[in-house]
Amino acid sequence: MRLSDIIARLKLPFREEKELFSSLYDIIGFYPHNISYYKQALMHKSVGRRNDKGKPLNNERLEFLGDALLDAVVGHIVYDHFPGKREGFLTNTRSKLVSRDTLGKLAEEMGLTRLILSSGHSNSHNSYMAGNAFEALVGAIYLDQGYDAVMRFIKKRILARVINIDKVAYKEVNFKSKLLEWSQKNRVRMEFRMQHQDKDKESGSPVFKFQVFMEGVAGESGQGFSKKEAQQLASEATLKRLKREPQFIDAIFNAKSDRTKMEEMPTMAVPSTEQEQDFVIHQEASQKENVELPATPEAPKVDETDEFDLSDISATPQNQSREDIIAAAEAAAFSEE
Repeated sequence: MRLSDIIARLKLPFREEKELFSSLYDIIGFYPHNISYYKQALMHKSVGRRNDKGKPLNNERLEFLGDALLDAVVGHIVYDHFPGKREGFLTNTRSKLVSRDTLGKLAEEMGLTRLILSSGHSNSHNSYMAGNAFEALVGAIYLDQGYDAVMRFIKKRILARVINIDKVAYKEVNFKSKLLEWSQKNRVRMEFRMQHQDKDKESGSPVFKFQVFMEGVAGESGQGFSKKEAQQLASEATLKRLKREPQFIDAIFNAKSDRTKMEEMPTMAVPSTEQEQDFVIHQEASQKENVELPATPEAPKVDETDEFDLSDISATPQNQSREDIIAAAEAAAFSEE
């Protein structure tokens, strides 16, 4: 082998490590002391690596540690940010900040997902993989530089740049509750039926599939890694179908009429399914376009908006003070059963 080839091979690991240092600096705001923690945090178990003793080498243990740290650090931040607020409000806000969906979007927005090392066939668990990697990164920061470094990372890199904590507190999206509310207002019988329960081939985690039925008419299905997630997804998809298909509403009320022997039109417009998670700040803003469906004798006139994106961000909602946002959020936190 030529000397130039040997030198090139020696330089390659250094170059890759230098690129990782640089990428991590862009994400966390400082250079790691011990890069091995961060390498492990970015290693999904699908890679199948093992250490010298034959034990699995992946980010699951760091994920466990990061999850506990996020609860503590975010709880501390929420406690300080909302002085005098009650436990239910604080818990509600913290839960939104550390939810799997939020962490997955953070990992994507910050560029963490492109650093994750995984096998090429793990797309079925992508959102969970991203959120897990974010938690593992937090665990790596703690082992590398301590609790204060984790606190600085969350405050300065997340809450100061990517997430608006007041909007998180104000946000309340529960598609199952929205669908249930619509059903109750229109006196429509609704139920969730489990279609099947299986295990994810990648992780072995349980997977649930539920379908909505309204007056016996089949709605949409949802599949998730918990019953709650599956029912939420099924509810969201069914709400969207109610908006775009007047015939679906007709079928439901025809079935109800057969049951009650009495015609009854809807008394409430279908709730919006737009998530509007505008507490995550995106680099490029885009315009949302409202689409109005024509009214028919059989169905109410409804509005439909585009799918969720990370656009149209502002520090506070228009015509609302921070005090108004917090008051509304606290009311929402204690209104749910």
